Amino acid sequence: MPTKQKSQKKLKRKSKKKGKSAAPQISKKELAAQKRKRAKQIQEFISALATYGGLGAVIGIVLFFVAEPKIALAGGGGVAVLALSFKYPMWGLWGFMIYMPFAGTVTYWVGGGSPIFQLAKDGFYIPAIIAIGLWCKNTGKPFIIPKEMKNPLYILLGFCLITLLLVNGYQQLNVPKPGEPRVRGQIARPGDKPIPMGILGLKVMLGYVPLITGAYYKLKTKKELLFAARLTVILAIICCLLGMLQYQYLSSGKCNGTRGATGDDLFKASLEARCLVGGSLLFSPSQGVIRLPGTFVAPWQWGWFLIANAAFTFAVAFCDPSPLWRIAGLFGMAVVFVNAAISGQRIALALVPTVTIILLVLTGQVANLKRFLPIGIGLGVVLGGAIVSNPEVVQERIDSFVGRWNASPPTAFISQQFEESSHGQKGVFGNGIGRATNSVRVFGRTRLVETYYPKLIYEIGPIGTIAMLVLLTSVTVSGFKAYRSVKDKNIRSLGASYWVFVLIISYNTYYYPLDVDPVAVYYWYFAGVVMRLPEIDKQEQKKLKEALDNG
Repeated sequence: MPTKQKSQKKLKRKSKKKGKSAAPQISKKELAAQKRKRAKQIQEFISALATYGGLGAVIGIVLFFVAEPKIALAGGGGVAVLALSFKYPMWGLWGFMIYMPFAGTVTYWVGGGSPIFQLAKDGFYIPAIIAIGLWCKNTGKPFIIPKEMKNPLYILLGFCLITLLLVNGYQQLNVPKPGEPRVRGQIARPGDKPIPMGILGLKVMLGYVPLITGAYYKLKTKKELLFAARLTVILAIICCLLGMLQYQYLSSGKCNGTRGATGDDLFKASLEARCLVGGSLLFSPSQGVIRLPGTFVAPWQWGWFLIANAAFTFAVAFCDPSPLWRIAGLFGMAVVFVNAAISGQRIALALVPTVTIILLVLTGQVANLKRFLPIGIGLGVVLGGAIVSNPEVVQERIDSFVGRWNASPPTAFISQQFEESSHGQKGVFGNGIGRATNSVRVFGRTRLVETYYPKLIYEIGPIGTIAMLVLLTSVTVSGFKAYRSVKDKNIRSLGASYWVFVLIISYNTYYYPLDVDPVAVYYWYFAGVVMRLPEIDKQEQKKLKEALDNG
């Protein structure tokens, strides 16, 4: 064993033996100053909450009398959230991460599907990022993190702006009028708004990149890092329990789902069929089809939420220093697996166990028998119980997955998508930003391209797609270097788990999770978490050394 590693282990052993007495002593004067500072911060926060909350209440009351109650709620609450997120950007980001998994439920059960409620989560995010950007400018701190990402990001952004100007701009000038015959090969249709479509498409593509910066500056200590990791487990457990309850309501008949539908409607997810939480769902047991949305707007978002949380719950189950939180992580893994089976999402049923296996291998936990066996046995017991109690459901999901695979193997499907997207391409530009992005169809007709890199080829052409691939590769490589430089065992293990998630999403081309919540949020956020780990590790090593010196 290298001498450096021996000295690190020796430091840790000595600091544990010294216990609390080895911690650096804080004078009573310093302790009193810290308490006064904390009390002042709390007082300022309460004052700001009262001020902005009161302003929001006034605006809400006014809107209540001049508009409908939902608009009043959105307007009053929105003003308060915007102001508080700008004044306290780190709290705004915490609020954003907590609200995001429930945004679909709030949108349809409180907002009735109002577009204002669909944008509510950005009320936390955008002012917080603006405030962080201004803070970076005033303090001289870098806003683009890591620095290896700067050039690829500038190149991609520049290429996208040229595409927006030349392709979307040209289409905007040549939108056909109603009744006017379309020219062969013309993309734009009557009523299309290609420039707004491109602006929103660019926001979808790169809008959450600043979350790397937000996460980097938000997590200052190991305590905050563990809080972020544990928060994901809490959110996963809450959402998964609600998802299981949603399935129970549907299977027991408390919710009809799409049982009463006829014809093609028996096979289409519907908002009218929503149950308990979330948005549109499909539940036609007579036809053997189920697509549950959980707490999200659409079923496929729920599937990718489960895939992402396969990594996040794994991180806590195997890497958290607290035994109680490791048990919580194990429970989180179990409910994620159960939901992957009952949700009807074939992609979740396939990738949740696959991601877990990849994590076990790439993080080295499979070789850590002392920790792996108890967790593996516990997870096996929980899943075994779920399978025994619901054998028909599990078998139905497996049969559906196998049938879909045989009918359309993923490799053939992806190849077909590449071929279709590349067909008819002329020059270096694509068909315009946003032209294959579902969330911008309010501005015009979009094409459905169900895989990520073919979608990019269709929108921004092969050169733009390569630029995006270079950007994602720079994030992945920088994250690898960051977590591998960490010495603290628990921090390094957490970093490995999050980095594997970043790695999988960077090169995944099946569907387009980087375009839609929750993965569009989680990818950039946890990339920022990984980038921060070396700084947190330096703090821990310094504390360890100080504890030894004081002992």
